[in-house]
Amino acid sequence: MITSNDFRRGVVIKLDGDLFSVVEYQHVKPARGAAFVRTKLRNVRKGGVIDRTFRGGEKLEDVRLERRPMQYLYDEGDSLVFMDTESFEQLSIDKEAIGDAINFLKEEDIVEITLYEDAPIAIEPPLSVVLKVVYAEPGLKGDTATNVLKPVKVETGAEVKVPLFINEGDFIKINTQTGEYIERVNK
Repeated sequence: MITSNDFRRGVVIKLDGDLFSVVEYQHVKPARGAAFVRTKLRNVRKGGVIDRTFRGGEKLEDVRLERRPMQYLYDEGDSLVFMDTESFEQLSIDKEAIGDAINFLKEEDIVEITLYEDAPIAIEPPLSVVLKVVYAEPGLKGDTATNVLKPVKVETGAEVKVPLFINEGDFIKINTQTGEYIERVNK
């Protein structure tokens, strides 16, 4: 058990049958009345954020999550197969559970998978990945006075907005959290 006074960023609690991670918390002690804790909680499985207020010292069920580095092996139709890098056990995860991270995963990439009672609940890809541009419209000469972006398709099938000087065959670094172009990389 954990009390609301023990809240810190990243602490995971079980509330109404769902898992929530503490994003923000604020201990409030008004001049009159009892202390309380105002929080923002992110649903670990669905990603939604809620505001919730708890009485000071209110007891809640805390959750122990296990984080494991796993390697993405291959696509299996409606799921992806990952391998634990320590025990070499394979785990199949539905594409829907992976979310937007699937757009930036390629075979042999290492990701952090969060497990609760040996069931995957979240996948965290590296902060940035380097991918090859497989399709790009040619940029127009002289259209560089403004910060114009064009869409390109990368090897994983994701579409990314990049500057006009990026061509087919170039390697680019992409932020996996926002899906934005960072820089061109020489390979």
